[in-house]
Amino acid sequence: MRHASLSIAAAGLVLGACVQKISTPAPAPTPTAAPTAAPTAAPAGRPAGAPNQGGGQGGGQGGAQGGANAAQDPQPRPYGTVITPRAITKSGVFKVHSVGSRLYFEIPRAELGKDYVIVTTLAGTPDEIGIRGTQGGNNLVRFERRENRIFVRLADYGDIIADSAASQRMAAELIGVTKILAALNIEAFGPDSSAVVEVTRMFTGGVAEYTALGRRATVDAARSYIDRFAAYARNVNVTAVQSFTPQGGAPGGGGGGGAAAAATAPTTEKYTFSIAKLPDIPMQPRLLDERVGYIGVSQRDFSGATQRVETKRYISRWRLECSDKKVGNLCVPKKPITYYLDPATPAWIKPWIKKGIEDWQVAFEAAGFYKGIIAADAPANDPDFSGEDATVAMVRWLPSSTENAVGPSLKDPRTGEIIDADVQTYLNVMNLGRSWYFTQAGHLDKRAQKFPFPDTLAGRLLEYVTAHEVGHTLGFPHNFKASSMYPVDSVRSKTWVAKNGHTPTLMDYSRFNYVAQPEDGIALDDLIPKIGPYDKYAVMWGYSPIPNAKTPEAEKATLDKWSKMQDTIPWYRFASDGGAQGADPGEQSEAVGDADAVKATTLGVKNLKRTMAMLESATAWKDGSTYDDLEEMYGRTVGQWATEMGHVSRIIGGEYKQEKLVGQKGVVWQNVEPKRQKDAVQFLLDNAYTTPTWLLDESILRKIESSGSLNRVGSAQARSLASVVSNDRLARMVELEAMAKSKSEVYPVADMLTDLRRGLWKEIETGAPIDAFRRRLQRVYLEAMASKINPPAASAAPQAPGGARGGAAPVSTADFRPILKSEMRALDADLVLAIAKTSDRMSKAHLEDARDQIANMLDPKR
Repeated sequence: MRHASLSIAAAGLVLGACVQKISTPAPAPTPTAAPTAAPTAAPAGRPAGAPNQGGGQGGGQGGAQGGANAAQDPQPRPYGTVITPRAITKSGVFKVHSVGSRLYFEIPRAELGKDYVIVTTLAGTPDEIGIRGTQGGNNLVRFERRENRIFVRLADYGDIIADSAASQRMAAELIGVTKILAALNIEAFGPDSSAVVEVTRMFTGGVAEYTALGRRATVDAARSYIDRFAAYARNVNVTAVQSFTPQGGAPGGGGGGGAAAAATAPTTEKYTFSIAKLPDIPMQPRLLDERVGYIGVSQRDFSGATQRVETKRYISRWRLECSDKKVGNLCVPKKPITYYLDPATPAWIKPWIKKGIEDWQVAFEAAGFYKGIIAADAPANDPDFSGEDATVAMVRWLPSSTENAVGPSLKDPRTGEIIDADVQTYLNVMNLGRSWYFTQAGHLDKRAQKFPFPDTLAGRLLEYVTAHEVGHTLGFPHNFKASSMYPVDSVRSKTWVAKNGHTPTLMDYSRFNYVAQPEDGIALDDLIPKIGPYDKYAVMWGYSPIPNAKTPEAEKATLDKWSKMQDTIPWYRFASDGGAQGADPGEQSEAVGDADAVKATTLGVKNLKRTMAMLESATAWKDGSTYDDLEEMYGRTVGQWATEMGHVSRIIGGEYKQEKLVGQKGVVWQNVEPKRQKDAVQFLLDNAYTTPTWLLDESILRKIESSGSLNRVGSAQARSLASVVSNDRLARMVELEAMAKSKSEVYPVADMLTDLRRGLWKEIETGAPIDAFRRRLQRVYLEAMASKINPPAASAAPQAPGGARGGAAPVSTADFRPILKSEMRALDADLVLAIAKTSDRMSKAHLEDARDQIANMLDPKR
């Protein structure tokens, strides 16, 4: 959820998009009036200290927008009349003055036209309406002076790069005109012609550009106020208490307040706005390579050098530079990446959070840095230190029932330099980690076999969560490919896992080693992911200095050489989940041993059966307690079973992918072996679609519900079946078969559908009774077939081919509809014979109903 009060987010600026400065308006001439003149009487009709004409009520409306009298030029007053002796002043990148309830910025002439980013952070909220520390809009702005007004302008020039040709620059500027977000009357001039402007209403509402977005509410200035402010060398912080009043209409886009978009009740929240100056000297960017996983920023190149508009992408990374000091062969950084701990973090948790941060030190050693990343406590007794500061990286501890943690970061859109990060750890993520560990590895660890977990285990799980989220704030997206490059047998090897982990990267969702068996003897700490070979490789690739390379282009040869290491070290490969509709069975989340998901899931199911055997004893931790823990852990055990079955589904109609660039040998995509696909279908028929009676423990079910297992298990089976017969998968299988030189290269879609039909309806061969779980699954199958044979009119309409690189054209069922009809006719013929030999009444009625459904499919107008 995003939280913002500055409507700068309305302009749609995403800090992942890079901005290139094209031009900056020249400042107006220096005023002739002495900036420090003694106070004089205010103009008639306006009390001393009031805003200039052109201002609205309270000086905010007009002071920020120009008001009804905007045509009349603002008339600055003597400095001492505005910034009176009662002012509380703090000095930083520019001065901030508080005079009573009014807040003023004193912006030096030298800061006009410079790039600033405004980060909005929720600093306080009513329970469960929002989450403290959640970042809202991150917006790039410039302060521009025109005569006696300062314009706050969105610094978004369309991600444009243009060469020095005047025509190209002119074209770039024409499409790069950006929104003026607010106009601030200059109230006075300070030393060196610094402009004093009142900004109160920018933070307390009353100006359209600064009201809350993402919900039907406006900021009520009468019930809002400035709470505190601070000034630092590179940024200014303002914290405001804002009260929101509901209003009608659809919620806006962009940011959002702490309340949900559809909320209608008034509420009051606290926000911190950190206005931070981007580095004066931009860091040299590093070009992004799709073979290595980095979050990036983009620029569009309009120079026309390649006869087209090109997109340049740079990786996101911290500025890490070597000092003259060394420890062994490692350089000591001039300024290590430093994460502070939220003072609200419970004392017993702090050591684990620190360890999660500093676990990354070994990866930075691979890039040549000694202690390139460190953890630190927040300074004590420093009232100006703030986790909301846009230049302070912090791991926050947030009281929330949300089972999650996230790792957002703030980037310089010119270069990709990370300048701020805030890992947000919600208290209830401990419950999520406990659930994962219990269902995946609890059978191997006695500490997990009785709730609640001891602090040593709970802390270790939190360390893992912290390290993963810190990884995101270092510039790394998820990598779901590398783990599929470890053989399943290696994942069970205690020596391999001790050295390399069961996954090569912390940035996978390869949680805990659910493949490991009791006899494998794997150390308990090695059941939990750690910094792996890919993490060290990725940090080396992105953070290692490349001597004598003065431009991003000069680094390309070295970076390409490093990228090609993936050809011989396969677990250095990268891909995130979902590419090309999930075609690659090696790009899966929540998977361990997905090099062979059938083998890994076979072992995983053995472990889940062990988990089921200890469910009651583990959750019955206190006499007189409810069965809530039992109910929750039973549901999560069923969920883990469904997840593992889903890994097998992805094999069918799958294609292996290795990202490559021109000049590398081989293709990017290769078909999954036909036998492996066929084995996957049979595995699902035997394990997912055959009723899992081991999950239906009556002793457990009678303690947690009067009914519901049919829905719970049936829904999991239905999701798996829907995945197997999805339109994307069937269309891909048709295409792969059409392109194959020989049918031996593919698993024909007709063969797959026949194997599936016979397995799902195997009872009709013998006339055996069909249990309620199987009857539901067979109905789901018929409903899926009906939706494809007779799709809704919009879906059945001809679709134009196309789609971007890596995508696919919209899917029509026309290419596989004939074979589905053929399958239904074959099934109907089998049902005729089965009904005659079925004695169970419920089964016979079910089969008769199935025939009716098939008749409606094949002749919907009958």
